[in-house]
Amino acid sequence: MVKIYSVEDAKKTILKRIPPDEVKVTEGMLARIEATFGERIMPEEAVRRIIRDIRENGDAGLALWNQKLDGFPRGVSNKVPVEDIQRSLELIPHAEREALTVAAQRIRSFYQKQPTHSWVTNDLGGTLGQFIRPHHRVGVYVPGGTAALPSSVLMSAVPAQVAGVKEIVIVSPPVRASGQDAAESPIFPYLPKIILAACAVIGITEVYAIGGAQSIGALAFGTETIPPVDKIFGPGNLFVTLAKRQVFGMVGIDGLAGPTETMIIADGNAKPAWVAADMLAQAEHDVLASAILLTPSLDLAKQVQTELEKQAATLPRKEILDQSLANQSGIVITENLEEAININNQYAPEHLCLAVDDPWSLSDKVKNAGGIFIGEQSFEMLGDYIAGPSHVMPTGGSARFASPVNVWDFVHIISLIALDKKTTQEISPLAARIARAEGLEAHARSADFRINEG
Repeated sequence: MVKIYSVEDAKKTILKRIPPDEVKVTEGMLARIEATFGERIMPEEAVRRIIRDIRENGDAGLALWNQKLDGFPRGVSNKVPVEDIQRSLELIPHAEREALTVAAQRIRSFYQKQPTHSWVTNDLGGTLGQFIRPHHRVGVYVPGGTAALPSSVLMSAVPAQVAGVKEIVIVSPPVRASGQDAAESPIFPYLPKIILAACAVIGITEVYAIGGAQSIGALAFGTETIPPVDKIFGPGNLFVTLAKRQVFGMVGIDGLAGPTETMIIADGNAKPAWVAADMLAQAEHDVLASAILLTPSLDLAKQVQTELEKQAATLPRKEILDQSLANQSGIVITENLEEAININNQYAPEHLCLAVDDPWSLSDKVKNAGGIFIGEQSFEMLGDYIAGPSHVMPTGGSARFASPVNVWDFVHIISLIALDKKTTQEISPLAARIARAEGLEAHARSADFRINEG
């Protein structure tokens, strides 16, 4: 059962942030690494070896690790045929196809309203400005594992399309399935048909059945058959996160995603069943997911506690829920809503849900959150799939300095400097003075030539 905490106890437990480098490595994980590598090494070293092999050996290294880690047969292309991507639309129910289409339309409409344009000014002498240019090629990692996540395709790829990215490549762990679980391709195995359908709905045609650190290495360094990308997007497990960190600098990354998290602030008038349902929707992601309720109402806290137990008993992912609720989640009794907001701003959650009578009055006080969900009609699950903004939001407290995925993530800025002669003559002596103060005489003399001979 989920626990009810005082603020003091919560800050020592469920509200305590753990740096990514201190994530506990389980004995089971170490045993699996030893079985794969023949020696007991830490995940960082395992990832380093995989990436080095792919960087040095290209397709051969990729095929080796795809076979070792995911059972993908050697000698079979991991690129999903375009015809299988298109055919996946015929293999899913019409209702699912319609839902994906509407979700894609809402996401596209949302990001088309985000301003991203070049600009110039003549106010500083000559012409200065910024050219906004889309990245040419980006990679999107779509997690596999315990669930197929077509929403992750839409939430990263659609903003990239709006930004003008020409080449978008999807990578996702292959499945060991056929018939209804895969695209019914005669070649073993590709991806769940619902993921391929999401690609087809938005026109993505370059898809690879590759997961884990090996996919990140292939995207970063390229192979004989997979061109490298400019930036990598998408959450993944520990090995994917470590791989993204190791290749950063060779390519851009969107961030280092941790376990998903939701914080709900509720008053005594919130609906206990709804609050519990929203917490369970977050907790079922995985055993490390967290769902935290902040409320000044002990009565609401007890009702939500009861609802959580009752609803969880009927859900298929109960084993995951039990661990998430017991170890990562909880209910915190605050003195008032003001204290709840202050705790939120310190914690900086991925999602903040305001289930209170007057949510707009609290929204201006929110300083840190990946996304704010205003009122009980704007529940977080809608943000996961169809509301509009990308569900790829900063985790682990990084909402203090990071933003949800948006169009700006898929463009870069080129500064424009085209000064006129008059301005050059006016500011060159000042530039030379600063250069000499820094001890850089060659810099200063570059300006002297323009001053003396301009």
